Amino acid sequence: MPHSAMAHELFFDRAGLDEAAVRRLVEDALAGAEDGELFLEYRQSETVVLDDRQIKSASFDTAQGFGLRAVMGEAHAYAHATELTPEAIRRAGETVRAVRGGRSGHLAQGPHRLARPLYTSLNPLGLVPFEDKVRLLEEIDAHARARDPRVRQVSASLSGAWQAVCIIRPDGMLAADIRPMVRLNVSVVLAEGERMETGGHGLGGRITYGGVMAPADWRHAVDEALRQAEVNLASIPAPAGEMTVVLGPGWPGVMLHEAVGHGLEGDFNRKLTSAFAGKIGQRVAAPGVTVIDDGTLPDRRGSISIDDEGTPSSRTVLIEDGILVGYLQDRMNARLMGVAPTGNGRRQSYAHAPIPRMTNTFMLAGGKDPGEIIASVGKGIYAVNFGGGQVDITSGKFVFSASEAYLIENGRIGPAVKGATLIGNGPDAMTRVSMIGNDLELDPGIGTCGKDGQGVPVGVGQPTLRMDGLTVGGTAT
Repeated sequence: MPHSAMAHELFFDRAGLDEAAVRRLVEDALAGAEDGELFLEYRQSETVVLDDRQIKSASFDTAQGFGLRAVMGEAHAYAHATELTPEAIRRAGETVRAVRGGRSGHLAQGPHRLARPLYTSLNPLGLVPFEDKVRLLEEIDAHARARDPRVRQVSASLSGAWQAVCIIRPDGMLAADIRPMVRLNVSVVLAEGERMETGGHGLGGRITYGGVMAPADWRHAVDEALRQAEVNLASIPAPAGEMTVVLGPGWPGVMLHEAVGHGLEGDFNRKLTSAFAGKIGQRVAAPGVTVIDDGTLPDRRGSISIDDEGTPSSRTVLIEDGILVGYLQDRMNARLMGVAPTGNGRRQSYAHAPIPRMTNTFMLAGGKDPGEIIASVGKGIYAVNFGGGQVDITSGKFVFSASEAYLIENGRIGPAVKGATLIGNGPDAMTRVSMIGNDLELDPGIGTCGKDGQGVPVGVGQPTLRMDGLTVGGTAT
């Protein structure tokens, strides 16, 4: 079923709403505003969690609601409710009119083109029986324990969601999107003597459960979790100091996302609070560094057919060969900065107003063989996976914890190290990239990005990178 037809069935037929009447309510509520929209959302979600051989929790939720926004200059008014009725939308309209303050503006032009749907309308939640989901988690537990007798604990979770959205603008434009989401997480604890270490792996995306429940997929997740725990068991304290750091491909792109990506979002740059503000056309990274945000990649966790304002998703070049060429824009910040929106206006749910957010953000591959990059380092750190991190958008300063890292000694990968943190400044770190691998990878579909109290699914990625002169915090004495 086409997305627009599915949206009509969910938001009008089932809810008993008249589409023409709702369009009139939106037009009346936003008359005189410079922009705005009615955002309708229907979401189903479920999660099953196994911990230490037992199903600890299982949940299923259904939520629906709307958010109505009116924009005037830099100000916006927002009202939302769970009640999908003409009266509720009318009351919301009375609230958001206050943003006009007696003024009247010209309505900004809506999106110029229709989006190509990235997904089918299939709801993954109903395609697999609950018993099969429980059986999968039990098989994961059994497989992990059979692979390694040192396993002390296994935790696994399977979650899915199906979201339908519909955006109606005061100019009459209606856009809809259907967004499935599935994720599998596996975590294990290995014990050797008195030492215990954890390893974990996840995978997922905008797919159905078949994409994570196939034996080859979930067994890979278990094996990867075991491998990481085993690596950590053999790790030694990480050294500290300024040194060469090699970042592995794929998930280490989370550092690029945090240290650089957020600083390229339009609101921070319009308000001049980003370290990248006012630097369009200037060199902000080493030659060869090209950073892309692409929400059109099929099946990826951060992909969307349209953003949450109705703008078609796009492939946006942010940094090209080291030169800053663009920012990520929602409609309001794009209008105030005199540029086109890029399809990056995103929100967590109908209860949140849209703001500029990343989708799938990654660095393009270079020409170096990863083995050549490792061989070029006399002494340094090879960081393969990251845990938590913190970034200050204004200064660009960051701190990231490596959950899997190794020493590099005389061009060879040495022992694993524990407790390594990377400390630096995003814009400065991008100028320290000296070698770029030819092995671009995207993450396995596990990223969630937080900003202004909202979380949205995202993707990250990069090739192997050599970065010179980074500060590494360690625990070695």
